[in-house]
Amino acid sequence: MSTDIDAPGDDTVETAPPARRRLPVLGLVVVLLAAAALVLFFTRQATPGDTSPEAGFARDMGVHHAQAVEMSFVLRDKTSDQALRSLAYDIITTQSTQRGIFMGWLQQWGLDQSSGRPAMAWMSGHGHGGAATTAPAPGTMPGTMPGMATEEEMNRLRQATGRDAEVLFLQLMIRHHQGGVEMAEGLLRLSDRDEVRALAQHIVDGQNAEIRTMKELLAKRGAQPLPAP
Repeated sequence: MSTDIDAPGDDTVETAPPARRRLPVLGLVVVLLAAAALVLFFTRQATPGDTSPEAGFARDMGVHHAQAVEMSFVLRDKTSDQALRSLAYDIITTQSTQRGIFMGWLQQWGLDQSSGRPAMAWMSGHGHGGAATTAPAPGTMPGTMPGMATEEEMNRLRQATGRDAEVLFLQLMIRHHQGGVEMAEGLLRLSDRDEVRALAQHIVDGQNAEIRTMKELLAKRGAQPLPAP
């Protein structure tokens, strides 16, 4: 009596389970997506260059803040009005701290804290700067930062006393803040770097709030703001 026993595998064609066949393909897709994400991350977060909007903003806003701090020190020593002294103190502390952040960024990025490029060149073609598409405000030379007081205006503030000093300070600082907001909004249009955008937005919000306060203080003194830059 004979028994037919099929040898194992004689007529069987082994096929890999569908899931097993898909694993190499899925793995390749995951690797490609991860690589693309890394490229995107490092492209977006690459260290800003010397002519970048971020570097120009840090340098110019640092100079802009320095003048605001100087103006606030001048006013603080001239007035006994507590609201104005408190405002001056806030500007001194806030903008000195922010200026330190700007200089820290430049150091971290391996860049000089000053540049031979004209002021606002980083916004050139975007509403300001040497090749700007809009005309500068009255009394403002092309390539200067918006809202900055002239040396003649600074001297007037240093020499003013009493109510005249308070009014002039508020007028100059309102215009100065308006220029700072313009610069920060320009950075927000040009940069996708998270930490720079966050501080620029903080400047927009904080200085707009201070502008409202200063306009109220100016109105109480029967005076009007200067034309916006």
